[in-house]
Amino acid sequence: MNCIIIDDEPLAREAIEMLVNQTDDLDLIGSFNSPETVTDFMKSNTVELIFLDIQMPGINGIEFARSIPKETFVIFTTAYSEFATDSYEVDAIDYLIKPVKLARFQKAVEKAHTYSKLFKADYAHNNIEQVADDFFFVKADRRIFKVYFNNLLFIQGLKDYVVMHSENQKVITAMNIKTIYDQLPKDMFVRVSKSYVINVRHIGSVDNNTVYIGTNEIPIGSIYRDLFFSEFVTKKIVGR
Repeated sequence: MNCIIIDDEPLAREAIEMLVNQTDDLDLIGSFNSPETVTDFMKSNTVELIFLDIQMPGINGIEFARSIPKETFVIFTTAYSEFATDSYEVDAIDYLIKPVKLARFQKAVEKAHTYSKLFKADYAHNNIEQVADDFFFVKADRRIFKVYFNNLLFIQGLKDYVVMHSENQKVITAMNIKTIYDQLPKDMFVRVSKSYVINVRHIGSVDNNTVYIGTNEIPIGSIYRDLFFSEFVTKKIVGR
């Protein structure tokens, strides 16, 4: 997978470049100090993955991410944790806090590789075929998958697709996240941000900004926070 780096700090660009060089199957094809300087490059080159800073003079990373081609993935690299929720609102693959550790960096890249392989399959006419009491059928990758509600951990909206994360598989289909959410049982599934629907039965823990399901950290959007906590957390807290 080819990639570029966009960061206004030279030392930060060098740090990410070192991580790229230590990671298999990444090909660095450019390093830039601002979104403005990369515009012409992206017009004449197909970029598969961008390591993108957020706080930069001029156009910031969040704004720039809204303008890139749908086939280009973004992994944010920033020193500021408070932008995490905003990053997923623009379909970022992952959000890395500087200084970035190699293991965490490679985990993000592995996620990008997985989604890239899924997206390259033919999903032009995928949709939900049937919803039953405890499962639904969905078309994906020229097959029809049976997905049990109980096994479904969470659903991620990513560009024009949804990725259904179950205990043993990921299924991706061309669909709006609202469309699939409207067909799920509301006593089991709740939308916690623009990009995520979670199965409350698989919640391991929560804090004010994040839901933890296994090793997955799901950001909670500000407009969904109050309803989520009042309906699915506060009512369930055991008193003294």
